[in-house]
Amino acid sequence: MASRLFQSIVLQMKDTVDRTIGIVDATGAVIACTDLPRIGEMREDAVTELGYAGDMIRFGGYTYRSVADRSTRFEYAVFVQGEDELARSVCSLAAVAINNIKTLYDEKHDKATFVKNIILDNILPGDIYIKSRELHFGSDVPRVVFLIHQVERVDVAAIDVIGALFPDKQKDFVLHISETDIVVVKEVKAGCDVKELIKCAQTMEDALNSELLIKCIIGIGSISTQLKDIAKSFKEAQVSIEVGSVFDNEKAIVSYENLGIGRLIYQLPTTLCEMFLNEVFKKGSIDSLDQETLYTIQKFFENNLNVSETSRKLFVHRNTLVYRLEKIKKLTGLDLREFDHAIVFKVALMVRKYLESREEGRV
Repeated sequence: MASRLFQSIVLQMKDTVDRTIGIVDATGAVIACTDLPRIGEMREDAVTELGYAGDMIRFGGYTYRSVADRSTRFEYAVFVQGEDELARSVCSLAAVAINNIKTLYDEKHDKATFVKNIILDNILPGDIYIKSRELHFGSDVPRVVFLIHQVERVDVAAIDVIGALFPDKQKDFVLHISETDIVVVKEVKAGCDVKELIKCAQTMEDALNSELLIKCIIGIGSISTQLKDIAKSFKEAQVSIEVGSVFDNEKAIVSYENLGIGRLIYQLPTTLCEMFLNEVFKKGSIDSLDQETLYTIQKFFENNLNVSETSRKLFVHRNTLVYRLEKIKKLTGLDLREFDHAIVFKVALMVRKYLESREEGRV
């Protein structure tokens, strides 16, 4: 951070002041200077002297001034060519400029760390409000968490691609939380709806796919109006990915708000799910249905239990579809043409899918 950021500042001063201006770190190394060949020089004696004498010294033909730090620990010092009053004034002004830019940089990174600690529950709830005031962090601003999970292939450059989509680093935070997962904590407008959030997630997915050829799944939590609630939004984004991978694995973007009954089933104990399946299929196991029959059921649900429309989509005669539905009724005792039976069967299929995913997870 120091070399690039500080070098930019001193070079801007070069055209204003006809003196060599530079910065040394705590080891005495010159990390930025208007006289480029001097970068890398060691000035340990000057730093040692500065440590003894106070915040400003004249030493070896240069004037040095330490850059104040929150903890009062010496980290950097500005130096200006000359030991006269002009050098002293320029050194003081340069130190103020460097200190301000350093404070802004540190605050930005402290904010990112602060946000990361909140979503990972590494900070006590009572400390969140205190810390947010210290960092001048808006605590009552609507925010939402996006969780980007890279699948099949992981690229470390993914965080740079996502970061480029959110240039305002004071409002939006892009964080690495694991090798495969990136979190985006984004400030949103009041009243922002799910469609807007999905559109934003689509932009992220497209960027990763086009620039890095990465396939990803993006979970979207609900909007939180309190800073402490972004941890809840993060957990909801995690649940979205987990539930989506079970019940809707063709979707790359899953919102917590749109999980529907899948969210409820995902929270049920497996023993309760097994009991439910046994009660629903008293006359015959759901496993007795072949793939063709299951596909027919899927299309029947997709077409809102409409026999004519389903037969047309399946390219079969209406009577053929009716025969298949009668077969299902005979095997399971459920007539899918009746709304209540169809609901029970639909839920049963989802419960079965959930149990299968749990079994696969144990393997």
